[in-house]
Amino acid sequence: MTLDRDAFYIDGQWAAPATAATLQVVSPHSEQVVATVPEGSAADVDAAVAAARRAFDEGPWPRMSPEERIEVVQAFSGLYAGKLAEMADLITTEMGAPTSFSNLAQSPAPWMQIEAFLGIARAFPWEDTRPGVLGPEVIVRREPVGVVAAIPPWNVPQFTTISKVVPALLAGNTVVVKPAPETPLDTYLMAELLEEAGVPAGVVNIVAAGREVGEHLVAHPGIDKVAFTGSTAAGRKIAAVCGEQLKRVSLELGGKSAAIVLDDADLAATMEGLKFVALMNSGQACVAQTRILASRANYDAVVEALAETVSGMVVGDPADPATEIGPMVAQRQQERVEKYIALGQEEGARVVVGGNGMPDGLDRGWYVRPTVFADVDNRMRIAQEEIFGPVLSVIAYDDVDDAVRIANDSDYGLAGTVWTGDPDAGLDVARRVRAGTYGVNTYTMDFAAPFGGFKASGIGREFGPEGLAQYTELKAIYPTAPAM
Repeated sequence: MTLDRDAFYIDGQWAAPATAATLQVVSPHSEQVVATVPEGSAADVDAAVAAARRAFDEGPWPRMSPEERIEVVQAFSGLYAGKLAEMADLITTEMGAPTSFSNLAQSPAPWMQIEAFLGIARAFPWEDTRPGVLGPEVIVRREPVGVVAAIPPWNVPQFTTISKVVPALLAGNTVVVKPAPETPLDTYLMAELLEEAGVPAGVVNIVAAGREVGEHLVAHPGIDKVAFTGSTAAGRKIAAVCGEQLKRVSLELGGKSAAIVLDDADLAATMEGLKFVALMNSGQACVAQTRILASRANYDAVVEALAETVSGMVVGDPADPATEIGPMVAQRQQERVEKYIALGQEEGARVVVGGNGMPDGLDRGWYVRPTVFADVDNRMRIAQEEIFGPVLSVIAYDDVDDAVRIANDSDYGLAGTVWTGDPDAGLDVARRVRAGTYGVNTYTMDFAAPFGGFKASGIGREFGPEGLAQYTELKAIYPTAPAM
């Protein structure tokens, strides 16, 4: 079965592209082309925005009741649930996520988001009445923002697409999705499910394209809000454009999160947990806890345990259920990670496990050897810059106060964990670290709670009622004249 596509999803139809340009989807494991799809141009984006604009300004979707929109999204959820395995396989094929991770997070987690947002929407205060100061009452409404540009990255493409599209739809917005050029295939399946669920024409439009066309979408006068997940550098540029145009914007950006290992932590259990929180998705995750903080008294034991754990992880074909670390998404990403490994050694850090070169037994694919650095100073670039690969830095601290200081000594503030035998001590640390999400002896995202970051990790929140509110505008209505 071919995965090739020859059209975009615009205005409820499979529309021919404006140019003959194409994107090649390349397997990071085999380095072979697995699919060819159209590459969007500015003209394709213009057509998609025009369709979304008409659907918002003239169509039924924003004028439906919340209950009517919930019914359509519930139908989409049911259809999505039947395609989880297919969606997971598509994402493993296009970006190389280990199939174990794809079947755990790349497709089930987006479906869980849909269900969570449906529950939130049913209880959401779309319109409520409060006592007034000048009059007897005030009506406060939440109305849709308008046309939303949703721009997901390649690392968790459905997870980040659904986190934007579903709350936008439930709030009554229309959407233009620009998938990353590395990972367009999953959005085609999503479009088919949305159409089958009964989402009206023009409400969701999808055009895969590169950076320049993405910039055209962000600056487009027909866009009312931009929702972006990606690098902090790109986020700064998007924020500047949106600020100039007074567009609404939400940004979920980078991270350099710290996992603090306290001396009373069960090391075996901690290492089992760190395998996931530090190296999920082969290290290509914004929330990955890539700075491991250990006390000077316990430092050697943590380094030894971490080295043993990482060296025992299975690296290889992402389609193999036994694989724990797959390839990087592209050759440029492989080269980027290898440059950081070389930089760490130049800075004086010590390679305990890994280093540059292909992992044993592999002679093709964009693989990187999982690497653990010891003797890392938090001021080193490998401790401050987001590498986005399977590279961990172990940093020593003097006491708990010093550990919190080091964790906070970062431009980022997205996530973090603390590992301890004392839950109360863990909660104390959690409250002191400046990060948007934090775990004690675990790390997760609960879709009932807000997700996002402090500092350079972003603006706004996804998930929870807070994530739904990001796609609404507040309106105050005064139903009676105030007493004078």
